[in-house]
Amino acid sequence: MIINHPLLGPRDAAEFVYLGDAALIDRPDWQAEDAMQQFHDYAYLRDNPAGPHRELWYHEQGDRSWLVVTRDTTTHEITDVQMARDVARSRGRDK
Repeated sequence: MIINHPLLGPRDAAEFVYLGDAALIDRPDWQAEDAMQQFHDYAYLRDNPAGPHRELWYHEQGDRSWLVVTRDTTTHEITDVQMARDVARSRGRDK
């Protein structure tokens, strides 16, 4: 599988480590009234879709960047790759 890194171009997926659902970018507010429930859901509840899914990938054997990869879980076709920092910033996250 080839991941088209936004900065480095096409790279073999063997250079990367898969973390999981890209929803992990949306870390709950620890000061919220229901923070315990939010963190439970954040840590333990995951979707397991058949089809397009946004995932976090870490470029371990490269520039050590985090990417949000949109991949079809049934065909492994990659339709979009973005820098995770850009995705986080677009959602109002500082990190």
